[in-house]
Amino acid sequence: MLRRSPIALVVLAALFTLAASAGAGRVAAKRPVRIVSLSPSLTEDLYAVGAGPQVVAVDQDSDYPKGAPRTKLSGLDPNVEAIASYSPDLVVISYDNGLVAALQKLRIPTLLEPAPDTIAQAYEEIRQIGAATGHAAAATKVVRGMERTLTQLIRSVPKRSRHLKVFHELSPDYYSATSSTFIGRIYKLFGFRNIADAADTSHTGYPQLSAEYIVAANPDIVVLADSVCCGQSAATVAERPGWQQVTAVRKHQVVTVDDSVASRWGPRIVDFARVIAKVAKRSS
Repeated sequence: MLRRSPIALVVLAALFTLAASAGAGRVAAKRPVRIVSLSPSLTEDLYAVGAGPQVVAVDQDSDYPKGAPRTKLSGLDPNVEAIASYSPDLVVISYDNGLVAALQKLRIPTLLEPAPDTIAQAYEEIRQIGAATGHAAAATKVVRGMERTLTQLIRSVPKRSRHLKVFHELSPDYYSATSSTFIGRIYKLFGFRNIADAADTSHTGYPQLSAEYIVAANPDIVVLADSVCCGQSAATVAERPGWQQVTAVRKHQVVTVDDSVASRWGPRIVDFARVIAKVAKRSS
């Protein structure tokens, strides 16, 4: 299965954040029946709202749900002719490098939904996906379920655990995500202190930390979002020189989260939050 390197994931996240405003492009006037998705997160949104049967092709990185018609199409380096070969009546994308204009010339409707900065924006994108595909009511139901579950998960964490320091690892060379990123804002909902914030002197949202910095910051929780791509685990972290003194290692508070769950903004946000709530409650 094709996978991107950890650095590529960081760059990809940054590019998505710089994309144009949500909902841009020419949206179909009627319910589409041949949808092409060029975004893993939007693929998950489409299936969550019930538009799965309308999807005829998804990009090479859309590996969830398993039944999605995965192809060699690329969302980062799209081939207009290859996309058009599926005769789509709607193409949904998260990053526009001229694709919207190119598809408009072919009279192919497009919907641009860039990476959100906040959970509220993620909810709105799900609603927009629902409206564009004829599943507005189902999309509203999905969002309400996510809101309800997130609220329950946040409330389940004792107040005494709201001060915890967290390190979110994107790659074994210590790239991380700050509180200014989408994933960082989820930690903020729980009241956690993100050790990457102080290190982001260039304000990218994705600084590269050092082992010495992390050990000195002494996080209470370490979340590994590089377990699938790079084989990282609580055991590999414990073997790192000097890490045995880190609170998260000593108290067995190093947890893994599927890379895709930790890097997307679809309905599985709640799965990520569930892991975080569980480890937070365990540390109290």
